Amino acid sequence: MKKILITGGAGFIGSHVVRLFVNKYPEYEIFNLDKLTYAGNLENLSDIDKKSNYHFLKADIVEAEVIHRLFEEHRFDGVIHLAAESHVDRSITNPMEFIFTNVVGTVNLLNAARSIWKDNLNDKRFYHISTDEVYGSLGNSGSFKETTPYNPHSPYSAAKASSDHFVRAYHDTFQLPTVISNCSNNYGPNQFPEKLIPLFINNIKNNKPLPVYGQGINVRDWLYVEDHAHAIDTIYHNGQIGETYNIGGNNEWKNIDLIKQLIEILDNKLGRPAGTSLALITYVTDRAGHDLRYAIDASKLKNELHWEPTVKFTEGFEKTVDWYLNNEKWLKNVTSGSYQDYYKKMYGL
Repeated sequence: MKKILITGGAGFIGSHVVRLFVNKYPEYEIFNLDKLTYAGNLENLSDIDKKSNYHFLKADIVEAEVIHRLFEEHRFDGVIHLAAESHVDRSITNPMEFIFTNVVGTVNLLNAARSIWKDNLNDKRFYHISTDEVYGSLGNSGSFKETTPYNPHSPYSAAKASSDHFVRAYHDTFQLPTVISNCSNNYGPNQFPEKLIPLFINNIKNNKPLPVYGQGINVRDWLYVEDHAHAIDTIYHNGQIGETYNIGGNNEWKNIDLIKQLIEILDNKLGRPAGTSLALITYVTDRAGHDLRYAIDASKLKNELHWEPTVKFTEGFEKTVDWYLNNEKWLKNVTSGSYQDYYKKMYGL
């Protein structure tokens, strides 16, 4: 029975990966390691937490001795590393937290894996999940390839870029069996409502302002989170050691156009006259170092491993909106307390 450690498994993307692996691979033991910060929510996994092949480990990847002890105790065969601080705004207000978690935490995991696997690297794999933001910003054309030079512009993307470099260095220097993927923006159920789509769904529903950075012309490539989970499954099992794979949705939207699409869907679902919620749009000072456009070329993943997204954006968008409207209790739980203070601090609304 293979033992797979999934870090950050109580978070947005991580919870979907944990669920997929627990259900798809009953012959694996899946260990979900999460610190349970504001974005880590075990409620995301209530449907599988009683499964016999699922185990939860509460730990902080920054604590090297704890991580090493867990590797010694459980003898993991593989690591799928998603644990990270991921919100750009938070990285601007507190860069050090991102350096510790995203860089030091990743190196702690690499050191533990290297130490425990040193005598037998057969069938071992350290899979590091990263972001397209490490590549910087694009103009009106072109897309990021795996060979695109790194050019991070925020403390978040700089920390993720650094962690990517350490993963590659441990492969090249110590022959650690690593693989990396860099993914575009994810959307779907269970995303903490500091990110654009769930934040705006919640605000439209409650007739609260929709804070739009700058003119709303920044472009992002959007991927449904379950498609990302399946891409991670594909890369973990079939990706070439030492390689990097870009994961994208082939689905670019300007922020303001995406917001207007959300308004159209929600006004209809909430029984409001079409366009009612357009009045909620509130333009705010642009984010410092705000990248203009991201776009992913995922042809390597398609051609070599035969993965491509299956959920069309219109379908995924409808499913996402319905999930948040039907899960008021979940939304209320995660938007209470300190999150409200943070929201006011960031947006002044």
